[in-house]
Amino acid sequence: MLPVTASATIDCPREQVFAFVADLANRPAFTDHFIRSYHLERIPSTGVGAAARFRVEHRVARMWIETVIDGVEPPFMLRERGGGGRQDRIPVHTVWELLAGPASTTQISVTFWTEPSHPIDRAKELLGARGWYRRRWSRALRRLKDALEAGETLARVQVAGEDRIPTLPSAVRHYCRAQLHTGLGDHA
Repeated sequence: MLPVTASATIDCPREQVFAFVADLANRPAFTDHFIRSYHLERIPSTGVGAAARFRVEHRVARMWIETVIDGVEPPFMLRERGGGGRQDRIPVHTVWELLAGPASTTQISVTFWTEPSHPIDRAKELLGARGWYRRRWSRALRRLKDALEAGETLARVQVAGEDRIPTLPSAVRHYCRAQLHTGLGDHA
């Protein structure tokens, strides 16, 4: 699918908008009208390597998509790549660009595209996917604008089973546990 771009002007500082968009845990707050079953793949939801998986509800081409942040240039650009469809065989790309506007406004644009190689996947995209995605991303940016300008506190997605208090890495925990069970941890 050729790239689809949607843009909006938000009356908030660029750093604030970037921080909100760069946190994958915030995405359902403004994309839940076309994305379902959204969950984080990793505990850190920001920065390079943060990932999420969700289901896109297009009438013809319903598919699961995984997106991973692979480039961050605060507060200018955020690049995501991933895979979608059966066995994640369709490369998916999303690029967020933020430009400072006059009087602390931000011009934000999101560009989304896929690169299906299988004939069936290409055929599904010919059935209106480009216009459908353009309308959904435009609405998502309108919802993002409304939420940020109103100063609303939006619900964030949490990782199931995430520790509320940071702990030691699992390898260190398992080593310490093994030492305690074998009695090697005693120095008496």
